[in-house]
Amino acid sequence: MKLLALMAAGAALVMTSLTPALANQELAQKKACLACHGIDKKVIGPAYLDVAKKYKGQKDAEAKLVQKVLKGGSGVWGTVPMPANAQVNEAEAKQLVTWILSLK
Repeated sequence: MKLLALMAAGAALVMTSLTPALANQELAQKKACLACHGIDKKVIGPAYLDVAKKYKGQKDAEAKLVQKVLKGGSGVWGTVPMPANAQVNEAEAKQLVTWILSLK
């Protein structure tokens, strides 16, 4: 009985730790981010893993990338511009950027 309770608690802990990552991936899908970005592969824009590597350790990365998600940008990853994302509000942009920067 104790083993069963311990296993259930362990499973709940694993699911709790995975939920934020899945929720952010789901948000990226819902907001059409994954139409242009792959998690581990370049699509039109860079792979999210490449973004995380490029901005790792930069103190202003989150704020800079939130603005880029909201307003768009160009020139950092090549000639194809990233359009502004009117369907994403600032809180969602911050959630997405936090998730992207946490990828390894």
